Amino acid sequence: MASGLSSFTRKRNDSASLVHRSQRNALLGRSIFLMLLVTLAMGSFAYRLVQLQIVHGVENRQLAEANRVRLLPIPSDRGEITDRDGKRLAANRLTRSVYLWPRQQNRAQWQTTAEKLSPLLNVPAAEIIAKLEKAGYGSPLPVRISQQLSPTAFVALAEQSEQFAGVEVMAESSRYYPNGSLGAHVLGYIGEATADDIQENPHYPNGIIVGQMGIERLANRSLLGTWGNRRVEVNARGQELRWLGTQPAISGESLRMTLDLDLQQTAERALGQRRGAVVVLNVKTGEVLAMASGPSFDPNLFTRRITEAEWQRLQDPTGPLLNRALQGYPPGSTFKIVTSAAAMQSGDYSPSSRVGTAACINVGGTNFCEHGSSGYGAIGFQKALTVSSNTFFYRVGMTTGPEEIAKWGQALGLGTSSDMGLEGATHSYIPVPEEKEELFGEPWYTGDTVSMSIGQGLVQATPLELAVMTATIANGGKRVVPHLLMSETNTPETAPKPTGIRADIIETIQAGLRDVVRSGTARSLNDGSIPLTAGKTGTAEVTGKSNSMYVGYGPYENPEIAIAVVVENGGYGAVAAVPIAHEVYKTYFGRPSAPQRP
Repeated sequence: MASGLSSFTRKRNDSASLVHRSQRNALLGRSIFLMLLVTLAMGSFAYRLVQLQIVHGVENRQLAEANRVRLLPIPSDRGEITDRDGKRLAANRLTRSVYLWPRQQNRAQWQTTAEKLSPLLNVPAAEIIAKLEKAGYGSPLPVRISQQLSPTAFVALAEQSEQFAGVEVMAESSRYYPNGSLGAHVLGYIGEATADDIQENPHYPNGIIVGQMGIERLANRSLLGTWGNRRVEVNARGQELRWLGTQPAISGESLRMTLDLDLQQTAERALGQRRGAVVVLNVKTGEVLAMASGPSFDPNLFTRRITEAEWQRLQDPTGPLLNRALQGYPPGSTFKIVTSAAAMQSGDYSPSSRVGTAACINVGGTNFCEHGSSGYGAIGFQKALTVSSNTFFYRVGMTTGPEEIAKWGQALGLGTSSDMGLEGATHSYIPVPEEKEELFGEPWYTGDTVSMSIGQGLVQATPLELAVMTATIANGGKRVVPHLLMSETNTPETAPKPTGIRADIIETIQAGLRDVVRSGTARSLNDGSIPLTAGKTGTAEVTGKSNSMYVGYGPYENPEIAIAVVVENGGYGAVAAVPIAHEVYKTYFGRPSAPQRP
């Protein structure tokens, strides 16, 4: 019996032991599972902590900082632009702009706000939303949506400020052109940086204003300056609590141009809103003293949001944005200066050569005639320039040939003069046979040479290059390099270049141009109001009424300035172009009292 009980007890104990062992194993398993679970959780937390604090630590600290610190941009003042005497051509004035803080509202709220702001600012709601979306609704930086806030809009915003969370009015400077349209094609205009501008300059802050045309574009890097910022602590509602520091903006550099404000005003006033151009150069340095193009435009339009109606007016067929001083025109008889230089310099003629003239000459069955004359007999270059004999230059041109004419035209500055980096420029074109055949698929005829010799046919010249040609004759044969900034004057890059044209040839051409003013088609310039000058009229045949042309320089003795004038469809050079040159001369010479007429 005892033995049976003992066996039962052992079995029971063994069974209990197995139960306890099983329980211990289960408990151990649960413990290990919990430990693994806790370790995994702690590992995940540690991983996330490392990711937040170390991997993305800098970024997250910036985001956290942005939640309580507002970075207010301080736009830099654009550098002023003045004429050669320091008179302001482009300046700045205080204005107010409206900025939005994207984070202050969500997408739906901004849509409502944009609808409310639109009538106050006269900016379409869609345009406001587009600017916000471009910057991103999570951007910590403000987005400018309107410039030059009117007093009425400023008061309205102030009265309704509680409705406009994240809307802020900031004072800043705005571009201002005190002379309106004066020199607009040279100065250019400004505008908010485009997507292409930002891509080329990733460091540009959002809303930065840059030059879009003219000197404003060419010298943008110097004029721009460097934006600053002001760090301000704000509360959860975006209200400013205190300043944390300021990095001041650095103003752009001021530029002094070669333009003479008085000459520019005179040139534009004399040209009026007629289509055409006037260029005035210093014959010794190449400084551009005036560059007028008509019709013109007011660059102040671009300092604010330009309306659709204003933009459409700028697209007028008359081309107010086109700088006609850099466009090619048939030069007409002003080109006879080139033909004269080429004929004598090539060796086919000398300054003393004489050529017979006639009412007409027949070339290939076509008559090429004088302009209202039966001919002048046998004359030389000086007389031919004075009376502008067509048949003289027809014969001279055929003997000299198109290649020589093109060669010496380029030496005088046609087709080689710099456009100074301004937009929309075309160069002169003096064709040669190979180019005509390549471009038009037609052979070169003798008639092409005849037309070329008097500046017609395929010949093209810009007013700027005609002024360079005239300055080269005036200064004794050195081709000047036109430029617009005083800092470029008397530098190796702008030093006049010798053309190699002989002094006696230059003197012969000068004498012919002098006599044009003394007794020829430009004799109205010899009325005693200014010193004696020299020049050449031109009447270029185009569709409709002919273009009126004039080139000249003065004084005849010791020349100082050269001028080129074109008036589209103005008729005879003496009728439309010469009076413009006269006004420019009178301004430059200051209307001397009763000079002696030579």
